Amino acid sequence: MRFIDRVDAGRRLAERLGHLRGEHPVVLGLPRGGVPVAFEVAHALGAPLDVVLVRKLGVPYHRELGFGAIGEGGVRVIRDDIVRMSRVDEDDLAEVERAEEAELSRRAVQFREGRERVPLEGRTAIVVDDGIATGATAAAACQVVRAQGAARVVLAVPVAPPDAAAAFRGEVDELVCLSTPAAFSAVGEWYHDFTQTSDEEVVDLLRRSTDEASGDDGGEAHGGPLRLPVDGGAVTLAGDLAMPAGAPGLVVFAHGSGSSRLSPRNRAVARALNDAGLGTLLFDLLTPLEEEDRANVFAVEPLARRLTEVTGWLRRRETVPVCYFGASTGAAAALWAAAEAGDGVAAVVSRGGRPDLAGDRLEEVRAPTLLIVGGHDNVVLDLNRQAAGRLRCENELAVVPLATHLFEEPGALDAVADLARDWFTRHLPTRQSPT
Repeated sequence: MRFIDRVDAGRRLAERLGHLRGEHPVVLGLPRGGVPVAFEVAHALGAPLDVVLVRKLGVPYHRELGFGAIGEGGVRVIRDDIVRMSRVDEDDLAEVERAEEAELSRRAVQFREGRERVPLEGRTAIVVDDGIATGATAAAACQVVRAQGAARVVLAVPVAPPDAAAAFRGEVDELVCLSTPAAFSAVGEWYHDFTQTSDEEVVDLLRRSTDEASGDDGGEAHGGPLRLPVDGGAVTLAGDLAMPAGAPGLVVFAHGSGSSRLSPRNRAVARALNDAGLGTLLFDLLTPLEEEDRANVFAVEPLARRLTEVTGWLRRRETVPVCYFGASTGAAAALWAAAEAGDGVAAVVSRGGRPDLAGDRLEEVRAPTLLIVGGHDNVVLDLNRQAAGRLRCENELAVVPLATHLFEEPGALDAVADLARDWFTRHLPTRQSPT
């Protein structure tokens, strides 16, 4: 069994963990790669998501040899046999522990952004990773979780070698592993896309899970991970929906070449739009396998067709107007799809886009269109000026001074978010409160 990516693995794993929903479990992801998998499990089970932070204690002269592990709350799991065998001075071992405690505290603050650790006393804890190789870290995590008071410990992973899986069955209350291939050399070989998970993605997923569970919206806000059918149902694409209560519109993001729904730039803009009360959908226009062929990234017409299909799928479920936010080559797909939709798209914003790739479809776009380009992105700026001259709809060209193509300069992406927010809110009808 191979998985598309960690999202796919998490959703498949969640299906096998449905029997635990009634136990009101806590889902704990091992940073970093285990957290995207755990996010999908927590969402499906309606469970709180947290990280289980573990630091291995390595013998000073042989750090790969662990004499124990530490976790939050002062939890220590020490292997006395290895301590005796190592014949290392106790002061040296204590120094290792102090250094790892400092790193543990730093990562806790970084990942949780000041939130308290989810208490485990008396609860079922589901420890999730993206796979097991040797199993040392997962074993330490399960021991730490048990020491933190969990009444039941479940280890859930998509893939593991048969011997490691067999060893864990006696260490935890329940092991859920989707695949135990005999020919196993590394976890990553069982994923089509095993891109490294960043610290920023871990922070974002924990924040989203907390927001989803907060209930501050009176039950009106909704969203979460989606599987979006395209190509007549032959392909499904991963997406993330966020709909604040009373949102006047929904902005669908079309990412550019070499990017995905996890793009930190698009996610930053999406958060700003959510803060302004707008709904957002970030989704992958291509599957990981399709992205391997770079020609697919520039195939604007099929990308636009998928955007149109996803828009139709959304309209059957959401009652608000739809807008498009396109980046790089995704902007061409957004404009092409807007041309196909006629008056069915409320507004379009392009960030560092290639509207020229939409060709003759530019003249058919009726949605008000804002083209945002960096002042130092000279080639793309010229292409956008030419495209603006071809657009027959209401349009503006906004130049962010000193910004380059990726808007990495201080304040540049904030300027993009502000411009996009103002453009969308200006062209969306104001929702009236019921009288």
